[in-house]
Amino acid sequence: MLTQRQNAILEYLQKTKKAQQSAILTFIATRFDKVSKPTILRDIEALLSSGLVEKSGKGRGVVYLSKNKNPFLFHFDADSYFKTPQDQREIKKQFNWEVFDYPKDFFTASEFKRLETANNEYQKKRAKMNVASLRKEFERLTIELSWKSSHLEGNTYSLLETETLIKESREAEGHTKEEAVMILNHKHALDYILKSSEQFKILKGTQVRAVHSLLIKDLGIPDDFRSILVRITGTNYQPLDNRFQIEDAVKKIVEIINKEKNPAVKALLAVSFISYTQPFVDGNKRTSRLIANAMLLANDWCPMSLRSMDETAYKKAMLLFYEQNSLDYLKQLFIEQFEFAVENYFG
Repeated sequence: MLTQRQNAILEYLQKTKKAQQSAILTFIATRFDKVSKPTILRDIEALLSSGLVEKSGKGRGVVYLSKNKNPFLFHFDADSYFKTPQDQREIKKQFNWEVFDYPKDFFTASEFKRLETANNEYQKKRAKMNVASLRKEFERLTIELSWKSSHLEGNTYSLLETETLIKESREAEGHTKEEAVMILNHKHALDYILKSSEQFKILKGTQVRAVHSLLIKDLGIPDDFRSILVRITGTNYQPLDNRFQIEDAVKKIVEIINKEKNPAVKALLAVSFISYTQPFVDGNKRTSRLIANAMLLANDWCPMSLRSMDETAYKKAMLLFYEQNSLDYLKQLFIEQFEFAVENYFG
């Protein structure tokens, strides 16, 4: 765990690429009151020892650099970052086409091992289940993912009300018709993915469109790529507003996902890039979450219900990707939710 000063130093070096000790001292002095030089030097040494920062040069020519060179993995302390008001944050305001060219080595060797160990456990557990038990477990996951994904969009149905709606087609009192439709649309989209999971081994743009169509049916949302500007609550990031550019971006997303071999990378790309591009007027994050699960299911990896996902943490992680193109926080949430799914389903 880094201190606030250490986080600030690391973020400063990520932004400036490299800096001399004097520049770091000046920067920290402007951010924190009454911090002595020895204290800041100890912070730098702690970052060096942790392997997050490296030193280059000799004597007066010594400079410090962030060891991580992949912008996707730049570290930001979410709590500190979002203390700065929306209109005062320094962000990448426009859609950044360069994200398609960033290195895709999202996971460290130890993180890959965590994911693969968890998935091996999933495959063992699933192999022991008979057809009826497996069907019921997928029904449970469908209910919980439909509830959570809808809840992330402001839906007020409880988990128990969602179960009744999906199992008995009985709407709960005190809720709008649209809320019930949103949940049932999730169920239908998941049914489509489960029935044709093999086809998702090679993702197609038409499949992204098909999942979105099922998710927004009867909700008054256009079933087509956007040709208008959309705004996102909580950020000044502005997605593309040109239909032809949006179509090009979706083609690139599909191409990049299909080039990757690891299902976890495919899923992380889907959940982040589709949301970042915002190809549709609405339903983008819902689509990204289900396409991510389709990537996992197609490759015999455990699907995720996201049941225990902290909603504020999820929103912060997405905004950090929109504004800074950093997947570091979202990646950690992804790993946690994958391990949670393996532990709580199919056994």
